[in-house]
Amino acid sequence: MAGPLGVSLAPYIRSSPTLSKLFTPVAKWYAGGSLYRQYGLLYDDLLIEERPEVQKALSRLTPRQAYDRQFRIKRASQADVLHAPLPRDQWTTPEQDVRYLLPHVQAVESELQEKAKWDNLDVKRK
Repeated sequence: MAGPLGVSLAPYIRSSPTLSKLFTPVAKWYAGGSLYRQYGLLYDDLLIEERPEVQKALSRLTPRQAYDRQFRIKRASQADVLHAPLPRDQWTTPEQDVRYLLPHVQAVESELQEKAKWDNLDVKRK
């Protein structure tokens, strides 16, 4: 996922041992401070569903993944209504926080880019 300018610095930071060593603790602190894990959510549960790419990616999930996602969202919504995070044993751990939807979103985005190239193909006669 790219930032607001459409460019991600993540590959550059990961390739540099010094930058990786500097930014990894900050990234872990930020992820822990965002509180979504205290409500049992995964990072991909927070993606904006109204985007067409995410809608298509959601349709590609297995029935089990879709069910688990809806369960996490409903459980987090209930905890939010009660103004209380889940018990600590139900929090999402960093090891469990796997990007399950991102590969589908990236595949959809690349398909849309390829479709746009074919749709705008300029055919010339010889």
